[in-house]
This record gives sequence, C-alpha cells and structure tokens, in this order.
Amino acid sequence: MHEDARTNTGLLLYYPYRDMEIRVVEALHAAGFADLSYAQARIFQRIGPGGTRTVQLAEQARVTKQTASLLVQALEEEGYVERRPDPADARARLVSVAERGRAAQAVAAGVVAEVEEQWRRRLGARRYAALRRALAELHEEPGDVRSPPADHGAPG
Repeated sequence: MHEDARTNTGLLLYYPYRDMEIRVVEALHAAGFADLSYAQARIFQRIGPGGTRTVQLAEQARVTKQTASLLVQALEEEGYVERRPDPADARARLVSVAERGRAAQAVAAGVVAEVEEQWRRRLGARRYAALRRALAELHEEPGDVRSPPADHGAPG
C-alpha cells in the first residue's frame, strides 16, 4: 500500500526533521567533526545534562541495546562522550558529554536555532507556536512511543 506523502502525516513530520538532521550533520562535518556519523548523532543528541544510561539511549533512539552500546563506544573512542559510574547504581554507567562533544553540541545548537527560525518565519509566529504545541501534545501522549522488537533495529 502506497500513501501519497501529502496525506501521510508521519512523512510530513519526518521530512522537516530529516532536513534539519542533514543540515546539522553537514555543519558538524564542516566544523571539524567529520567522524560523527548520523547514527552516532542520533544517540548523542539524546544524552541528558547529567548523563544517560546506554539502555535509556537505546530506548529513546529506538535501537537495540547492542547497537546503542556500539555507537556509545565509538563516540567515546572519538572523544565525544565519557562513561562514568552511575551514583544511583554502582553497577550501571552513565554516558555524559565530553569536552569535544560540548563543542559539537554548540555547532549543532546553532544550526537547530537557524532552522527553527526559518520555520517560524515561513509559518509566522502564531502558526509556528501552534505547531510546537501540537507536536508537544502528541509527544506527551502516554504509550505512543514504542520500542522496536529486540531483533530489529530502528528504521533509517
């Protein structure tokens, strides 16, 4: 079954996000972070300010724990993140952003702000604010975010 992209709301949501993601990664590469892959960026952007466990990163990125672990390992080897013991559970480790990662975050934040400003100008302030409210409401709906089966990675 093929749905026209004009009527498939999921694709209409995905295309602007994907455009932003491409612009962010291109800017990161141009700024000297050429070793950062799209898959790594998808994990990296989900690290919270106090650090995040790998299993939580996997759930948020909708990938398997094994995939997230491999991506975190590569990010650590490239100097973007560091792992440290979780103060709440000595058996667990938190992934936190390292100095190089903070520099990459600054570049990414600038691009995100630029893209969001372009969207705001295109839609107008009122429509842009309504869009953000609607998307936030959809995001907050309990049970809407499902994890992929353990033997399948996330699409894209």
